[in-house]
Amino acid sequence: MDLGLADARVIVTGGASNIGRGIVHGFAREGARILLVDVDAEQAERVKVEAEDLGAGEVLVHATDLTEDGSGAVVTGRAVDAWGGVDALVNNAGISVPGFLTEQTDRALWQRHVEVNLFTAIDCTQSVLGPMGEAGRGSIVFISSDAAFGAVRQGVYGTTKAGMIALARTTAREQGRKGIRSNVVCPGLVLPDEGGVGERSLWSAGQDAIFTSDQVDHVVKQQPLRRLTEASDVADTVVFLSSERVARQVTGQVVAVGGGSSMP
Repeated sequence: MDLGLADARVIVTGGASNIGRGIVHGFAREGARILLVDVDAEQAERVKVEAEDLGAGEVLVHATDLTEDGSGAVVTGRAVDAWGGVDALVNNAGISVPGFLTEQTDRALWQRHVEVNLFTAIDCTQSVLGPMGEAGRGSIVFISSDAAFGAVRQGVYGTTKAGMIALARTTAREQGRKGIRSNVVCPGLVLPDEGGVGERSLWSAGQDAIFTSDQVDHVVKQQPLRRLTEASDVADTVVFLSSERVARQVTGQVVAVGGGSSMP
């Protein structure tokens, strides 16, 4: 099916590793023009080459720390300067440090999760509403998590991801009259492909530093489909929701992509 995304102007934050990389690949296969935003410039350049090989209309890399004040406006400005507007934004930039709530008592850790997971999404969303509103259309997809509904060792992270859902639905209600759609994708556990992360990724220290094999097995056993989610699974859903052609009446929705581990 033609999703009508050829030459679409797409911003993907946190697009260099794991889920973000998969999302960039997904839009590339549709022939979209992609602004890949990530703090890891070296990994982003590698993903740019991959996306070009997959058929992207154009790929621009913008290496920045989105927690810096005004970053969202700079990112959107670059897309508007290059292509005249923004058709889709994917708020994927994020950080996760698993740990039990009784152990994660460091206020700086809490603040970092809020800044990376939530504040960047607020900033980038506010920055695209102007050009999308002027165009009378646009899609924003927020990458939340199954942890938003409560998960062991994900208290601080899950709290910020739950905040994204409220932000997305408020955006949907306020901006729908301007033709702007806003939806949420909640992935389950996604392990990175070989070569799918950069040095600044939370996975760079190795899988066991985040989830041991026993913990991964436990996650899989809780899923009705009993299989791990892949980055491409998440990407397919994001690309669908970003398509004005096939999802023009879909807004304010939360779609879980985790084999049934959550059913919002």
